[in-house]
Order: sequence, then C-alpha cells, then structure tokens
Amino acid sequence: MRKIVGAEPVNPIYQRLPSVIDGRIRVIAWLSLVTELLIVGTGGAVRLTGSGLGCPTWPTCVAGSLVPTPAMGLHGVIEFANRTMTGVVGIIAIATVVLLWRLRTERKDLFTIAIILAAGVLAQALVGGVTVLTGLNPVIVGFHFTVSLLMVCIATVLVHRVYLAPGPRVLIVPGGFAGLAHATSFAVALTVMMGVLTTASGPHSGDAAVRRTGFNAELLEHLHAWPGYATLVLTIVLLVASVGGKLPVRRFVVTLLVIELVQILVGLLQANLGLPPVLVGLHMVLACVLAAAMTALVLNLKAPTEITPDATKFTSTNEVSSSRG
Repeated sequence: MRKIVGAEPVNPIYQRLPSVIDGRIRVIAWLSLVTELLIVGTGGAVRLTGSGLGCPTWPTCVAGSLVPTPAMGLHGVIEFANRTMTGVVGIIAIATVVLLWRLRTERKDLFTIAIILAAGVLAQALVGGVTVLTGLNPVIVGFHFTVSLLMVCIATVLVHRVYLAPGPRVLIVPGGFAGLAHATSFAVALTVMMGVLTTASGPHSGDAAVRRTGFNAELLEHLHAWPGYATLVLTIVLLVASVGGKLPVRRFVVTLLVIELVQILVGLLQANLGLPPVLVGLHMVLACVLAAAMTALVLNLKAPTEITPDATKFTSTNEVSSSRG
C-alpha cells in the first residue's frame, strides 16, 4: 500500500493519543496539580526534620551512590524521598506533553502550559541541586519554594483550561469586582513572600549548621500577618459583592475565604506553640493551596464567549451603564 503524499503517517501510538480533550487529559492535569502540591509537602518535610543535607551531594545522594546508604540514617531517606518525588512530578509532566501532542496545534494554549511545567521540573531539580551545593542557603531555599508555588499556579491554569473551549474570553463580572479580585491576588502574593522571608529568618533551617538571614524573625512575623489580614478583609468584601450580585464566581470566593481562615488559624497556632514542625509544614502547603484558589478565582473572572452567550450582553450593559454614569 503506497503512502499518500501529505497524509498523516499511520502510527499506532500516535493514533491512540487524544484528538479531543477527554478524561485522560483532565486526569493528568489534576495529577499535575496534586503532585506539585505534594512535592511542596515533601520538600517541607526535608527542611523541618533537619534532613536538608541528608543527601550531601547532587545529583548523587552521596559520593559513589545514587541512593542513601544505611550510614546516612533517616535523614538520607527523607531527602532521597523528596528527590524521588521530583521524578514522579517529572514523569507526569512528560506524560502531559505526550497526551497533548496530537492537540499541540489545535490547543496550543494547553500544550504550551505542559511544556512550561516540564521545563519547570528540570529547573526545580537544578535549583534543588544548587540548594544542596550551597549548604542550604536560606535565600536559595526561599527561591526554591517560590518557584514551587509558581508551578502550582501554572498547574492550576492547566486544570482550568482543560474544561474550557479555546478562543476569546469575556469578563463575566463587573469591572470593579474584577479590580478588587486582582488587588486581593496582590495581597495574597505579598503575604506569601513575607512568609518566605519570615521562614528564612527563623528556625527549621534544614540542618543545625545552616546560618539564617539574621533578620528579626519576630518583627517579620508581624509584617507577614498584616497583608494576611488585609487579604481576609478584601476576600470578605468579595464574598459580599459576589453573593449580593449573584455572580458566577461566588463559590470560588467562598473556597478562598475558607482556605484563608484555616491558614490564619494554623498560623496563629504555630506562632503561639513555638513553631512545631507539623504546623509549619501544614502552613507552607496551605500557602500553595491558597495561591491555587486565588489563581482559580482570577481565571474564572472571564469565560469563553462561545459558551457564555450572555457574557457579552452582561459586559456591554455594564459598559453602557458606566458611560451613562
């Protein structure tokens, strides 16, 4: 049988890849988000158990061995488990790229996000190596966490997009509400960044011999709390506005508020109980969950025009009202 010029080559593996967004793609998108959150937890366990140098070399765990030796004890196992988790995240990232390969032109947005996530895993592995080789420098450790948080947000975008049609999107909430939501996202970002700086100045360095930044950790705790409370106030205003206006994003606002309340409670408990490692680790993971919830809210301020026929009318009505006012 002759091959037709210009025809797509018949490849059984290629033919089995999704030609439309299906359950496989949605599952892998969720797995990407969940594993990005899990690796934050395992990374936190490394630091909070003092296992930051459990594997003192990189990319091997110890000179001459990729895996920890019995002499390295529990710290080596914990550190190596986090490195193994990086491999799991990497496999899922590659699987995402493969599953979207046949849709790389039609759904270029999804394919681009998948490539970014795959590249991010590699970048994070390199940053992790630098973290070990610099003796757990608190600045590098903080940067490592920040990149992990960004990866969580990008994975959230992927989950959001696999449920929506491609194409132009239109604002489905009033402009003032959208502006307030973006202001809230800034407050969330500021809260998280102050939290990273506070952590870099406090205990739980990952190893007893690691030096901290030298900043006043108690003062930084207050500077971390202030934007946190501002975030709470802004979210309450968003809740009132979304419920009162019966906006389609109100369930995302409720989710955001619940996460903030839990995060604040955990933060207060850890501060008053002497920073127990379990609560510190939970606080760190919740920060990423909070960032994901905030990202989801901002993403849902708009919707594709072809699946929201009333959205254009809603936006136009508001624009006319604004112009008349």
